[in-house]
Amino acid sequence: MTRSSPRRLVALAVGASLLLAGCATAQRPDPLEKLNRQVFAFNEGVDKYVIVPPATVYRDIVPQTIRLGVSNFFNNLRDAWSAVNLVLQGRFGDGASDFIRFGTNTVLGAGGFVDWASELGLDPHYEDFGQTLGRWGVPAGAYLVLPILGPSTIRDVVGLPVDIKASPDQIAHSIAVRNTLTAVRVVNARANLLGATGLLDDIALDKYTFIRDAYLQRRRSLIYDGAPPDGDNERYDLPLPAAPGASAAPAPAAASAPDR
Repeated sequence: MTRSSPRRLVALAVGASLLLAGCATAQRPDPLEKLNRQVFAFNEGVDKYVIVPPATVYRDIVPQTIRLGVSNFFNNLRDAWSAVNLVLQGRFGDGASDFIRFGTNTVLGAGGFVDWASELGLDPHYEDFGQTLGRWGVPAGAYLVLPILGPSTIRDVVGLPVDIKASPDQIAHSIAVRNTLTAVRVVNARANLLGATGLLDDIALDKYTFIRDAYLQRRRSLIYDGAPPDGDNERYDLPLPAAPGASAAPAPAAASAPDR
């Protein structure tokens, strides 16, 4: 990879997101709903028959303390990438905080398995490149459901290759280690969400709509840390129109920060 490749990648990412963003609006964020629902159904099947069974066994066998340590380990690696994104966003104080979190937990927390930084009052930010693009003014574009990976937007899809390149799975040089890290991360994360999945199935009349609205509102809120830019009066907290033939789902709590 040449030295200019990262800059070309960022320029391509921003350009592609701007080009593809025009098909969606705040009032109609899901113009690809028919296709998205098909991918969503596929993902539900993969989750039910491929991911949930080993995640359930893992939850039942592995002690909660160890599962917490595994979560801390992967979150610690996220802190390092989060710090980079915060610096790219111009949030140098928060970036320094996440760098300190990473160093503290790596050195004092046995490689990140113990989260001493939170005990010291250093809260994580967990910024990704999709959020960085949003802070740079790149519009979210249409809502997308990716195979296996789940909810996303055009902007987040454009930022995804950069995030993947910086993920702990890809940093490992050995393919065996890389695959093991990916499997452990996915199974551990899914095991932690087993209870929430059952609750979601109980309360959501239309699971697809509920997850879509919650994802979009959460991402909007994350872009500006819950605070919209001054002078932005456009309403994003109104319920989205239900899809034709779909049952109305209870709307998640509205985020206070609009997206661009």
